Amino acid sequence: MSGSVADVAVIGGSGFYSFLDDPEQLSVETPYGAPSARVAVGTVAGRRVAFLPRHGPHHEFPPHLINYRANAWALRSLGVRQVLAPCAVGSLRPEVGPGAVVVPDQLVDRTLGRAQTFVERGAVHVPFADPYCDRLSAAVASVDETVRTGGTMVVVEGPRFSTRSESQHYAAQGWSLINMTGHPEAILAREMRQCYAAIALVTDLDAGVEAGSGVSQEEVFETFAENLGRLRGLLADSIAALPDPEGCTCSTWADGVDLTYDLPS
Repeated sequence: MSGSVADVAVIGGSGFYSFLDDPEQLSVETPYGAPSARVAVGTVAGRRVAFLPRHGPHHEFPPHLINYRANAWALRSLGVRQVLAPCAVGSLRPEVGPGAVVVPDQLVDRTLGRAQTFVERGAVHVPFADPYCDRLSAAVASVDETVRTGGTMVVVEGPRFSTRSESQHYAAQGWSLINMTGHPEAILAREMRQCYAAIALVTDLDAGVEAGSGVSQEEVFETFAENLGRLRGLLADSIAALPDPEGCTCSTWADGVDLTYDLPS
């Protein structure tokens, strides 16, 4: 598919399977297989927005089996240049409890064996010191004073939750959030020359923080559902506040670089 259909995308996480009112549903083919679902396209705050549930419309895909490359390529093929990525996370800090919304500024990859790049030949080394777009993150924080900014999100393979010792180890490194889907989503967006910001909804205190039986799936889904309306409102307000992506380093890093993979037009 060619031409710009949408310039902003929202990628929905666990429990977040729809966003737009009366959207157009688009089936997108990619060189990397099928994306998680058809892409819904509609209008929010006067901007054309694409929505894609990363786990599928009925949570068909666990975190380690999501086709992240197909999702990223599909959104770029529709013209998307800015991506807001809400996700469910555990907290590694007792002072950041369930219901908190955090826009992290760093990421640590602890996944195993995921296809995490479009680069399959040649020398294309992508700058990733700052994995999230600071301009998008600032826009999200500007619309809600309760949003926390900064912190490191460690991404684990899943689908199991961490052991208590693993969780304590991550916290000892100074990391603050734990998640299963933030990588390779962020780096693939960078390779697609897109601005990308994670919006992390804390659903639980991780196993190393609290006593008792640790994290449960029921707890995660229940807390996310309780905060879904708030998250939808935050996203709508953020879309209205997004800056012009033109000239952002999330895209300009590739100026003059001989990319060995195809960017969809």
